Amino acid sequence: MNTTWKLKGMLFFFHSSMTILISYLPVYFQALGLTGGQIGVLLAAGPAASIIAQPFWGFMSDKWKTVKRVLLICLSGALATGFIVFQVTEYLLLIPLIYLFFTFMSPAGGLGDSLAQKVSVVKGVSFGSIRMWGSLGFAFSSLGGGIILTQIGIMNIYYVLAFFIVIALFFTYFAPDGEPSKKPVKLVNALKLAKNMKLLLFLLMCFAISLTHRINDSFIGLYIIELGGNESYIGMAWFIGVATEALVFALSVYWMRRFHPLTLIAIAGAVYVVRWLLMAAVPNPEFLLAVQVLHGISFGMFYLTAFQFVSRLLPEELESTGHLLFISVFFGISGVIGSLIGGTVMNYYELSVLYWIMFFLALTGLAGALLYRASFLRNNRGQNEPA
Repeated sequence: MNTTWKLKGMLFFFHSSMTILISYLPVYFQALGLTGGQIGVLLAAGPAASIIAQPFWGFMSDKWKTVKRVLLICLSGALATGFIVFQVTEYLLLIPLIYLFFTFMSPAGGLGDSLAQKVSVVKGVSFGSIRMWGSLGFAFSSLGGGIILTQIGIMNIYYVLAFFIVIALFFTYFAPDGEPSKKPVKLVNALKLAKNMKLLLFLLMCFAISLTHRINDSFIGLYIIELGGNESYIGMAWFIGVATEALVFALSVYWMRRFHPLTLIAIAGAVYVVRWLLMAAVPNPEFLLAVQVLHGISFGMFYLTAFQFVSRLLPEELESTGHLLFISVFFGISGVIGSLIGGTVMNYYELSVLYWIMFFLALTGLAGALLYRASFLRNNRGQNEPA
């Protein structure tokens, strides 16, 4: 019997829980009376934790040759530490607590995606057809979460978060595990990844684009509030963006085989440039909702393609380590720097200025993507790959 539906259920409800954090945590901090700079620091604490936690838990899953059990540990730890986080209102106490919470919470997403990649190979199905269920969970809970939190109040955010995590734990327990590599995993081999120049340059190129993505993740909710919207608008914005993302994932089996991954990454970078230009100029929250359609095309194409391409640059036995290293860069390092930049800009300017900065950063990332593509294709001629 095809057991991928259990994995799809886990992705659906885990990403539902992430919706609550990404979409509404900045609004929750604002409701506590924190300043823009303080919010920026707290939003940076989570990605800072992921910089170490992502590669660590990825390596442990390769070492123990199980993704599923490590995922159960992370989700259980997030559920327990999250309860403490949302009982505390003191800013200085929140910093270490948020760091601890995301030490468990942040790797769960990467582990889920790594497990989906492994299972897709074993089952002979496309990675996108499994991963799209995470996007669907994100989309529907962003819409429902906005409505629920508007009714019960943003201060009750933990109860909505815990509900989704508990169900994700249930599905994880029954989900299939990945087929482990038969090669032994040693720490020294993982450390050698730091000398892999193709991997490092690829991660640097991804960072330039992911930085703009993570800034938007952290501040789009506050931008909507600044434009005159409320929690329902925030939920609708995420629903539109991630619903189109799910569609891109669902159709990935058709578009991924026609073009080289690095070509698709460059296209996604160009869409990011257009997206931030439009976001910087939006006059009201209604116009912003229309621009959110570009989220699915930019992030959906970029993340899915880059996540799978990074496997080409890694030894088989360190696949999960490499996947979570990529996610550590995409969501962790980018999240720390992006949150600090956004919090600083928010203290002195309107948030539209932040989107102009993101526009120029995305241009830099696009240039890097084109240069990396040209170099890679030049060094790998004669392999009959699509352009």
